[in-house]
Amino acid sequence: MDIEHLKKSFGNKDVLKDISLKIEKGENLVVLGKSGSGKSVLIKCLVGLMECDAGKIVLFGKDIAELTEEELNAVRKKIGFLFQSAALYDSMTVRENLEFPLRDKKESKEEIEALVKEALKNVGLEDTIDKMPSELSGGMRKRLGLARTLILKPEIILYDEPTTGLDPITSREISRLILDVQKKYNASSIIITHDIECAHIIANQVTVIKDGITYAKGTFEELSESKDEWVRSFFK
Repeated sequence: MDIEHLKKSFGNKDVLKDISLKIEKGENLVVLGKSGSGKSVLIKCLVGLMECDAGKIVLFGKDIAELTEEELNAVRKKIGFLFQSAALYDSMTVRENLEFPLRDKKESKEEIEALVKEALKNVGLEDTIDKMPSELSGGMRKRLGLARTLILKPEIILYDEPTTGLDPITSREISRLILDVQKKYNASSIIITHDIECAHIIANQVTVIKDGITYAKGTFEELSESKDEWVRSFFK
């Protein structure tokens, strides 16, 4: 995945001024930045939920700006997006939530059942298959959201604040689960987070955004020891 000189404005407000990132296959990239720095706008541009004003996004070797709508939809099917809220359907059971992304697939009922059970097993929720989302804790809902993301076996996963609103123990569990997903699926992931412990656990590389630009890049250890006091302040 290559992102080159991405720009995005809303009226007179420049949110993304010059963002460039490169993520290798099977790598976790953590993006840090103050609230309002454009981190969530960035990942929404990546999946086409927002259209960037300038720059280039190359996914699977293709510039997405040059793709037809049909080609873009095919690319989107290879991307998993874990929303901050988990974005579950509260009127559906756990089983139905997981079956929903498979609605256009040609698998048999037995094959879909096997995929649902595999996805739940991967996140440790096998016993919740017939429960409603309202019966689950916040951490379990995050896990279910991840299971629904994984059921299509994406090659790229975008995480928007995966540990927000969770207690420290559950946050660590979700962080380790992201690591497990990385190892099992060899997916390339971008993780937007304010959780420095989460970043420490999962990051292969870290990018810090400041004033709409990619201000600093490196490993967690390199940036935590940066000579730039502003960068170092994220790691205290």
